[in-house]
Amino acid sequence: MKKILYSTFILASSLAFSQSQNLAKLANGEMVNFNAIYDQKENLFGYVGIYNYGKTSDTAKKFEYVILDKNLNPIANKDFEGDKFAGGYSAFMDFRENIVLSPKLDRTQLNIFKLKDIVIPRTKIISLQDNSIKNKDYFEYEEDGKFTKLDQPKNILAQYKEDKIERKSKGYMYESLVYEIKQGGYLALEYRDYKSYSNNNSLIKFDDDKKENWKYRYNTSGDKKNNESLTLIEKDDDKVYCILQNNAGKEKNFQLLVLDMKTGKEIVKKPISGLPKNTLDKINSVKTFSFGTLDNSKTLNDKIVLVGRNIDDNNKYTGFARLVINKNNFEIDTKEITYESLKSQIPKLGNYGTVEAGYFLDPRDFFFLQDGSVGILLEKYKAEGQYNAPKTTDMVYIYTDKNFNPSVKIFEKEKSKWSNSDYLFSQYINQGKDVVFFYRDYQKEEGAGEKKWNLFINTLIDGKFKQEIVPISAKDDFYVSPYIGKEGYILLREYNKKEKFNNIRLERLNF
Repeated sequence: MKKILYSTFILASSLAFSQSQNLAKLANGEMVNFNAIYDQKENLFGYVGIYNYGKTSDTAKKFEYVILDKNLNPIANKDFEGDKFAGGYSAFMDFRENIVLSPKLDRTQLNIFKLKDIVIPRTKIISLQDNSIKNKDYFEYEEDGKFTKLDQPKNILAQYKEDKIERKSKGYMYESLVYEIKQGGYLALEYRDYKSYSNNNSLIKFDDDKKENWKYRYNTSGDKKNNESLTLIEKDDDKVYCILQNNAGKEKNFQLLVLDMKTGKEIVKKPISGLPKNTLDKINSVKTFSFGTLDNSKTLNDKIVLVGRNIDDNNKYTGFARLVINKNNFEIDTKEITYESLKSQIPKLGNYGTVEAGYFLDPRDFFFLQDGSVGILLEKYKAEGQYNAPKTTDMVYIYTDKNFNPSVKIFEKEKSKWSNSDYLFSQYINQGKDVVFFYRDYQKEEGAGEKKWNLFINTLIDGKFKQEIVPISAKDDFYVSPYIGKEGYILLREYNKKEKFNNIRLERLNF
């Protein structure tokens, strides 16, 4: 291990400033992960690199983490023991300002071991106060009302057998999800799982000592045709905001449910209308065809804003919808954007988001600006077929005013084969008033025969777009990967296959 003098983040930031760093010299292991981390206000805190040193026993591997601040100053590092099934760890910061290392399975191990031997690796917690690392504690809430600490994960086959025995003896599986909240204590969701339906659901609040404060019961007699579901959309020191869905056959009804955080009593329970039932059913989550699940909500100026796909009664995507909940008076506002209304701004656009030559618009990101306007970034995507590679072309940006009235900006892009997306990442700038987003494009230079990768940096400031292009192609065995930087900067990582060269540097953006 190459030693780094540990200090607090505040001291490191105030005493030093670095614009570049050699990751290959910070540790001796093989770098398996490098990612940015953000604080609870969505500000960039810094970066975490994970290095793998290989197996130390039949059950463990040695890893090392290296933490950099947003100016690339090293502020902490340490060796730690990970499970043999861990291929690496991705990092994020929790509400306690600890760094959580979430494990990634080592796919090569999955090919070697049988299902009965595979154990899901443990999540780790790093304290920045004393540079200590430990396993994250997980709890189960049992049907008899007791908390159980999960000391050691079961292997996959053992868990499957245990679940099978419980279902056979009871006729259902008791399920619970417990998580800590920054307001103090824990929230838990519990229900009985009968495979095709569930019932006896509860939302439970516990204090720091795991003593029950309150329990809100719903779906007490749910069956296949009639049941309720609860979606938690926001919580603060005083209230818990939920969408309560009632399903009666094919009918779906939705209510805004607001509970008192201290007592669990209903403060508000009122209908949500104005949007198709299938839209409200999926409003809390946007799953893309090629880019995973997107974060599609934000709380701004005491308003909860959700933007999702608009879905008709035939489950066809017809555009986008916005749901706004005012936290002060609980008023609800709904708006829609249909693809049909955008045909004059997007050539060859169909009513269900299709465009030319079998491509369709697939969401990539949502932006929620301080003035109440919303941005929806899409990419033209063509799915993989039996004889065809997946492809992407242009980026399409739908930007609205505070009343959700849309305009469109199209960013033309070369066709990319065997690519699910050329989109990279985004960042709010100017205290959340504006946004910058980044994508790449494999382009043929004018007068040259070969194609090269270019990075496209796009800003929307005061309603005006600006674009900057930065070459990021490398030669021979070298690679260049862009990462998000502190506001006004981008981080570029340059490395080769053997990792003898692995540099990162911050470059100032021109806006």
